[in-house]
Amino acid sequence: MFREIAGRSDLTNLTVFDGYPPASDRKAWERVPESYRMELIREGERWLGYGYPPIYASDYMEFCRTGNRSRFEEKQFQRRTVLNALVMAECAEYEGRFLDDIINGIVLICEEAAWQLPAHNTYVRDAPQHILPDVTRPVIDLFAAETGAVVGMAEYLLRDALKAVSPVISKMVDHSLEIRVFGPYLKEHFWWMGDGKSSMNNWTSWCTQNVLTAAFTRAAVPAAGREIIGKACESLDYFLAEYGEDGCCDEGAQYYRHAGLTLFNAMEVLNDVCGGIFGELYKEKKIANMADYIRRVHVAGPYYVNFADCSPKAGPCRAREYLFGKRTGNGKLMAFAAEDYRRCGDKLDLQEHNLMYRVQAAFAHEEMTEYGNGWGEEKAGESKRGEDWYFPSAGLFIARDERFCLAVKAGDNGDSHNHNDVGSFTVYCDGRPLFIDVGVESYTKKTFSPERYEIWTMQSRYHNLPTFGGVMERDGKQFGAGQVEYELGREKSWISMELIGAYETCFVSSYRRRACLEKGRCVRITDRWEGDGSGEDVVLSLMTCVRPETVQREGELWMHVADMGVCRIAGGGAAVTEEIPVTDPRLKTAWEHSIFRTLVTFGGREMTLTVSGGR
Repeated sequence: MFREIAGRSDLTNLTVFDGYPPASDRKAWERVPESYRMELIREGERWLGYGYPPIYASDYMEFCRTGNRSRFEEKQFQRRTVLNALVMAECAEYEGRFLDDIINGIVLICEEAAWQLPAHNTYVRDAPQHILPDVTRPVIDLFAAETGAVVGMAEYLLRDALKAVSPVISKMVDHSLEIRVFGPYLKEHFWWMGDGKSSMNNWTSWCTQNVLTAAFTRAAVPAAGREIIGKACESLDYFLAEYGEDGCCDEGAQYYRHAGLTLFNAMEVLNDVCGGIFGELYKEKKIANMADYIRRVHVAGPYYVNFADCSPKAGPCRAREYLFGKRTGNGKLMAFAAEDYRRCGDKLDLQEHNLMYRVQAAFAHEEMTEYGNGWGEEKAGESKRGEDWYFPSAGLFIARDERFCLAVKAGDNGDSHNHNDVGSFTVYCDGRPLFIDVGVESYTKKTFSPERYEIWTMQSRYHNLPTFGGVMERDGKQFGAGQVEYELGREKSWISMELIGAYETCFVSSYRRRACLEKGRCVRITDRWEGDGSGEDVVLSLMTCVRPETVQREGELWMHVADMGVCRIAGGGAAVTEEIPVTDPRLKTAWEHSIFRTLVTFGGREMTLTVSGGR
């Protein structure tokens, strides 16, 4: 797509990016509502005289030595979020009060030995990381590219004010970008750029977006501007080739924001600097489906259908979702994003590392505040009753009625950010999580290493899946669901599949799962296995965020999950519930205290779970 469009133009009339006005354009910035500008100023005042955290070589080396990546990242990210807050405050006020602290931040960041994270300090994909960065050969990872975009955007927004202090500040930024971003981008081949053979993920669009932003916020179009655009278009085509026509992000709702939305901003920059020639892409069905994905996987309130490394609380929608909906002509997505934005407490997005996103939010704030306001839940996109979906590219099934949201993940175990979760399901009742997908703990050195599946959250036994004599699902594209069938209907929607292909050879020859939402009635999940051995060796894990009460009643096992619902289990044997305390900070954003795993053995060959609301 991208290369085809670029090939129709000689790209001789490139312009600098001016999608958002610099702070010197006071008429434009004063169109941002005064109340919003005052909030920006108040937030900036918090950081006046701020002592940016020092970053030591030992901080960088800690990842290779202990596996901890949090302490270094907290310091690096804090520098950028504070700089963003100060820049936004100066843009809102433009009296020079914040400039010294802004200059301190820009200079400190330009003086950093490297911009890439320790966890990404390698030149070969999935290879061991170097303990310290080589300043003679910069690595462009997610955050090196993003840092380039941050300092580039900061200098662009405040160019006149910074030059009035000293012209060397802009020169320092330009020099740093040339050495750390543009030079390596054109001379090196990093895996995320794509080659038509290796698989892509969010890195491709995320890095590309930020390289483009850094390049075209310069005072003049870079001499290598055409070459940068050509390389960017090639990478974005490789990225798009990984997506199905259904627009499903196989990395989950959280990563949509680093994948679909970064593609959106790459398109915005390209379209702006190339005279609008890329605007036609917004009419492409795949692009439109990618935009709407986040709305389609929303459950209720803060909850989203989650799998892989995605939390059930994927974060609120903001300007990018709204603007993507606007560009693709999707009023439902615009209304959904606007309503979500109005509900969120942090409209300034204070922890955002990317300055461009914050600028977008400022200029979209008033429009989002008004769009669809007072339409009621259904028109505003909150209610998706009757919107059932099947995404064949990832095998993701979603069915809804007045009370329930049932989601099932078919597909395979070769996804980016994969968990071994083929066949697992989640159930929400009245917008509350009844059967859950736990998500993922804070990233460490182990997370993206050969030891990844030693981490409990990645394992199938901590999803709503069976084990066979302790045998769990395996990772890799060759381990997946087979014989997948589904139906999306008015009275019921269902999916069925064979799961044994996700496991290594064991005594079970077949394990079929059928999950069905009988609308207005219940969720029914029927599992049947074939093979040698005893049902006592076939154990189903059921994950909840509250301790269930289990009782035998009428020849069935009844699981009461607080006041949310009851699960009647026919064909089950013994049941044992274990508590898993939640201590990890990342998991705590979704689950406050503990989660629970109930292990249910098979009494025979078949087990049926019937989930109804209330007690």
